[in-house]
Amino acid sequence: MTKYNSLENKVIVITGGVKNLGALTARTFAKESVKLVLHYHQAKDSKTAEHLKTELENAGAEVALFQSDLSEEKQIAQLFKLAVDKFGKVDIAINTIGKVLKKPIVETTEQEFDSMDTINNKVAYFFIKQAAKHLNNNGHIITMATSLLAAYTGYYSTYAGNKAPVEHYTRAASKELLDRQISVNAIAPGPMDTPFFYGQETKESTTFHKSQAMGNQLTKIEDIAPIIKFLVTDGWWINGQTIFANGGYTTR
Repeated sequence: MTKYNSLENKVIVITGGVKNLGALTARTFAKESVKLVLHYHQAKDSKTAEHLKTELENAGAEVALFQSDLSEEKQIAQLFKLAVDKFGKVDIAINTIGKVLKKPIVETTEQEFDSMDTINNKVAYFFIKQAAKHLNNNGHIITMATSLLAAYTGYYSTYAGNKAPVEHYTRAASKELLDRQISVNAIAPGPMDTPFFYGQETKESTTFHKSQAMGNQLTKIEDIAPIIKFLVTDGWWINGQTIFANGGYTTR
């Protein structure tokens, strides 16, 4: 049996770790006396990061912060180096970052495509790579995908398209890391009730998205954080999967 009986003293790296789902995930783990390395994208969020760090430390965790856009592999490598230098190891790696663009293909610029591709695709690939290089045996890697991978719809071509490779990276890495008993999974939430969602949508489209799931509501970050925790504890036997957690929004 290789599941964690306790998360105490586990070292957990979380990208996008100071806002929304990443922050809630950090709060969830902080109760277990873990060591957290929290990445955030923009320097302007440093106060938010510091306030969260204080909160989590008061809850019993040890916390290190890392600011970067992660657009180059060397930056992702530095994130994991910080974890090892600070805490001596890495046990769990969770990538929550992403970027949405809702736009017809004929109106999408090359610059927009490149930006979406970097954040949703490239970062995911090299995050998995660096996690695989740094994680202890019996570790866990989790990446956020999207339930749009199972949708037949327009306007989200760069978002769903650049998230789609995450499934393949997840399967490949899970096979390559079998001997080390490192599980690799993706979670595909439905549209989440965060600022990440609303910037792309109208009142009408928001109403439609809500209508496609149980309870006429969007996915909440509180629906996803427990799944993350489950995958690194009692759900350790789940491996190489994309889990659609969306209240019935889409399915395969």
